[in-house]
This record gives sequence, structure tokens and C-alpha cells, in this order.
Amino acid sequence: MLEKLRDRLQAHVPQRLALKLPRAAVLLPIVDRPEPTLLFTRRADHLKQHGGQVAFPGGKWEHGDDDLLATALREAEEEIALPPEHVQLLGRLSDVISLHGLRVTPYVGMIPADLPLIPELGELDAIFEVPLSHFLDDRRTHTDVIRVEGRDYYVPSYRVPHQRMPGSSAARRAADEPQDDDHVIWGLSAMMLVELLAEGFAMPINLFERPPGELCYRPERHLSTP
Repeated sequence: MLEKLRDRLQAHVPQRLALKLPRAAVLLPIVDRPEPTLLFTRRADHLKQHGGQVAFPGGKWEHGDDDLLATALREAEEEIALPPEHVQLLGRLSDVISLHGLRVTPYVGMIPADLPLIPELGELDAIFEVPLSHFLDDRRTHTDVIRVEGRDYYVPSYRVPHQRMPGSSAARRAADEPQDDDHVIWGLSAMMLVELLAEGFAMPINLFERPPGELCYRPERHLSTP
């Protein structure tokens, strides 16, 4: 599955936004397993912004970062104890703008399986992996319609069960019905994921064509730019 990923991402020309906004960067870590996975974090519930939301490791550019890749790697080391030397850079995706006015640059990297990753509990309450096949099979629960400056974006939303002890009653219930503590992957992270699937794996998916299935209309968003 991963053989052509690097070549596809290296050939991809990501969109670079020229807007004068605060910069940030994230890392999309693909875990090198027999069935490859994508690694996510969940922000701690007590955070004022994005509390409880699923995200990729990353954060704001800081003075001292050589570039935005250095930002993504530094933040990943701070948030999940991922050593930068264990990240094999595969490519870069297009800039996206967050709801809070950050220009976010995503990087895709491959990491070895079973690293001793540890969440920084001041920021995170979980690190988890999802098989890439979950997304390549398009197991979205619904599609969020997010209108930004008058344009509709069709953003998939995925629900992933929280890992529970095998054989427990909670695990048996989770197999049958959604649980309150399931991980929900949506919004900005899902937008980045769509580009990874389309450009890295040639999946016929994009943000601008209405897909089949349930639609959930979100409030219109307006970008706050200088």
C-alpha cells in the first residue's frame, strides 16, 4: 500500500497560501505496520480551544524553528514524545486555514511501529491509530457541509471506537452501537485527510463534489484575515 505513496506525494504540487496569517504546522504520521495506520491525538477536555477534539500532532510556528517542517517535528516531539529522527518525510499537503485564523501546513511522514509514544497530558488525553483501510474504504458516518465564504466544502466525518479491553461488556456494546467516547475525525483534520487519500492513494474523493449519504449542514464560516 505504501510503495507508491512517497512518489505520489513527491509529484504532488500542494497549494501554498499567500495570506498573512499566523503560521502553524502538523504532522500526519503513517505507522509502518503490515496493515498501515494513521496516528491521531485527542486534545484534553480542559483546553479552552479544541478541547476533546481529534487532531494530528502539531502547533504554532515559534521563533527558533528553522521552517514549518521543524515546527511540525518539534510539536510532535513535545506532544507525543516522537523523536524527529524516527520520522521519514514523505511529502507535504496544501495549506489550510483553521477556524481561528491560522495558516496550517500539513506534512506526511512515516514512523516505525510500536514506538513508546507518550501523550503530554497538559494538552492531550489520548494517542490512537486508525487503519488506513478505514478511510480508503470510505467508512464515513456522514458528510459535514461546511460553507466558507460562500463555498460549500463536503467534509467526511468518521467515528472510530475508543479502544476497550477485549471481551468486556463495553467492548461488546461498542461493536453494536456508537459510544459517547468514540473518536470523531472531522473538520480540518478530515480536510487534510481527503487530500492525503486523493493525492497519496489516488482515491476518487474531493471536498467539492456532493457525495452520496447523509449530509449534516454546519454554520457558515467567515475567515478573519487582515
